[in-house]
Amino acid sequence: MSKTFDVAKIKKDFPLLERTVHDRPIIYLDSGASSLQPHVVIDAMSHYYATTHANVHRGVYSTAEEATILFERSRQVVGAFLGAVHPAEEIVFTKNTTESINLLANSWGATNLGPGDAVVLSIMEHHANIVPWQMLSARLGFEIRWITVDSEGFLILDDLDALLEGAKLLSITAMSNVLGTINPIRELAARAHAAGALIHVDGAQSVPHLGTNVVADDLDFLSFSGHKVLGPTGIGVLWGRRELLAAMPPFLGGGGMILDVKTDGFLAADPPQRFEAGTPPIAEAIGLSEAIRYIDTIGIDEIRSHELHLTTTALDALAGRFGDSLTVHGPGPGAHRGGVISFTLEGVHAHDMAQILDSVGVCVRPGHHCAKPLMRFLGVPATARASFGLYNDEHDIEVLLEGIDQAAKLFT
Repeated sequence: MSKTFDVAKIKKDFPLLERTVHDRPIIYLDSGASSLQPHVVIDAMSHYYATTHANVHRGVYSTAEEATILFERSRQVVGAFLGAVHPAEEIVFTKNTTESINLLANSWGATNLGPGDAVVLSIMEHHANIVPWQMLSARLGFEIRWITVDSEGFLILDDLDALLEGAKLLSITAMSNVLGTINPIRELAARAHAAGALIHVDGAQSVPHLGTNVVADDLDFLSFSGHKVLGPTGIGVLWGRRELLAAMPPFLGGGGMILDVKTDGFLAADPPQRFEAGTPPIAEAIGLSEAIRYIDTIGIDEIRSHELHLTTTALDALAGRFGDSLTVHGPGPGAHRGGVISFTLEGVHAHDMAQILDSVGVCVRPGHHCAKPLMRFLGVPATARASFGLYNDEHDIEVLLEGIDQAAKLFT
């Protein structure tokens, strides 16, 4: 961890961390579900609403033109963050990761998949990267194949080439929201392409914490959500190679996504407008671009180093204090792991654990984490999940341990 990473200073940038709950300072350990927003994001959105608010791509008055400039500038900021070559044509704004994947399934998938085809997923996927493909498979009759994981939480890739044979798409998470496993995306992309398949990466957990370069990783599609990357809710991103987006039909119909409409049909606009029917999330796009600028001022590599230190510290502390009575699901400490720790304590239900932790001000997420196939594979109904952000520190880990201690004494 860099000595220049000043967590105390960073904490002051996030107003929610000034709150207390149950007379305790809030300890926010649920960034895997939704990150907090710094003042600069909140201020940028408030400033837009107070001084500029207008619809984009339509009006010719001053504030409408200003809103359009800010909105399209946000597309450029997001594209640069991802390493996109043609941001103006490749960054599609959606509602969230889930909508991005539904767009991909119902536009690219509905055009390119049918009986005899296959899509390859992994058992560690979020429901957002499972259910859209299952719904489409029920309609079109293609096969879904599954990559499993080993006892440590790593993908089993020995039979990947066989799974990819005849497949048209590998759709996979870059980082598990339950296990914290960081998957070898470059290897997966290379093997998918060697088999003649495209690759889509669910970057909801990776983009905010690990950094992404869609060109260096040789991706075809990438999706993520603004609210996990210090931005607002209500905005997501689908990046796609421009030649692939150009060949895809619209997902939704209405205003903003057309070049022309006649009584006997319509002509769709070029991407990305083709996929942005209706009024887009303008203020949210401005907030997202400000969040990315904030991350850039700190440095994604610095953030990753800090969160890796916290994750290693927490894993070592949990093992040392609770031993075999506490099970952490996923890989052990190391660079192959992100800042997500899902755990179960013997004799304590995950929801009870979360309530006890709340009593000391600690926010964690109990449940199946929208990953029921993985939960069944692990043989657990639910886990408690602590997930780190750049605003967490070692004191937060100590309070987490204090809360788990209380739960152990109360229930065991």
